[in-house]
Amino acid sequence: MNAATQELEAAGHVEGDGVIAPRSESELLEAARRVSAIAGKHAAAVDKDARFPAEAVAAMRTERLFSAMVPASFGGDGLSLTGVARLCETLAQGCASAAMIYAMHQSQVVCIVDHGANVPWQRAFLTRMVNEQLLLASATSEENIGGNMRTSACAVDLADDVFNIEKLAPTISYGTYADCILVTARRHPDAPPSDQVLIVAPRSTCTLESRGTWDTLGMRGTCSQGHRLTASGKAEQILPSPFSKIADESMLPVSHTLWSAVWIGIASDAVNRAHQFFRNQARGKPGALPPSAARVSQAVTLVRMMQARLRESLASVEAAQAERLARQALQTDDSDAPLTASIGIASDLNMLKLAISQSAVHVVQETLMICGMAGYKNDTPFSVGRHLRDLHSAPLMISNDRIELNTANLLLAQRSATGTL
Repeated sequence: MNAATQELEAAGHVEGDGVIAPRSESELLEAARRVSAIAGKHAAAVDKDARFPAEAVAAMRTERLFSAMVPASFGGDGLSLTGVARLCETLAQGCASAAMIYAMHQSQVVCIVDHGANVPWQRAFLTRMVNEQLLLASATSEENIGGNMRTSACAVDLADDVFNIEKLAPTISYGTYADCILVTARRHPDAPPSDQVLIVAPRSTCTLESRGTWDTLGMRGTCSQGHRLTASGKAEQILPSPFSKIADESMLPVSHTLWSAVWIGIASDAVNRAHQFFRNQARGKPGALPPSAARVSQAVTLVRMMQARLRESLASVEAAQAERLARQALQTDDSDAPLTASIGIASDLNMLKLAISQSAVHVVQETLMICGMAGYKNDTPFSVGRHLRDLHSAPLMISNDRIELNTANLLLAQRSATGTL
């Protein structure tokens, strides 16, 4: 028994047969807080040097957070989406880049869990992912196509159950450091751009050639430079579901909710700094509220509204997932699912992304006004400049302009735009 297993056994997480038992949400949150503390110590250096948050990622591995969302049957913790969102919010209060990497990883994990669990190769990979705490990344963007992940120019070349693929991706977040990359491509060379598949490509089956650098305003630690990616492997590495189905049912719901949790976590940390600054000011002049009192109240109110909005979307996504599982148990075709319900969830998730990505930026701008020069400077306990720069990436991650147009199209198919309480 190695030292890590002994430590886990002492904490009560290893059963007699050596299998690690699933942890509760509260245990995972405690682990996330420990990781967040480590991430926070290195966040300024990660931002300054635009480097990968190696210390935070190593801590995630030690705490076995990468498998939090993997079902217990594969050795994971089987944590709900809401629980993972709370982990993301907690991690973001230490380091935004580390938290975003974690959120992106989980959005890839769920694709394999939801759409590959019946394939022997994918099942074996999930078990390996848990045992080795592998970090998953994605390559969905493509040169000449940009961020429209619903179309691909590259295509799978498949012969005798062996595939080859080459993709020019303008961004692959933390691709250099990932243990596996999930890659979108056209199903075959004659397929239209929208007929896509998703390939699970461990680093042993793919190579990356760096194209460009990552010197950005914020989220500098995500190291999202472009790459030329080539991969080959077995046909079983291609998930059997069409990518359109994977995106609608798994990737986008998890991405939009977990990204939102990260943005809320960043804003929360900024508000907590502003709140402490406000309290220090009030202590200096007993009996008189500082001029920033109204802004503090507004900032806290906005964060709580964002949290409530996210909880609502998380509940909708989890309800839809439960309904899909029930249909699968009854062997009911997915085409029997109500179209209006799926359109409603899609538009809700779009609106969630728009609302949180915009509101979080506004909240941190308010905290800057509360803290004044102490927030503007980079070397004080009340600095929020990094928070603001990181959050300016939020409207760009799947462009808000594109999402607004997509939402407008979805609203055309709905009888009611606002719904009821």
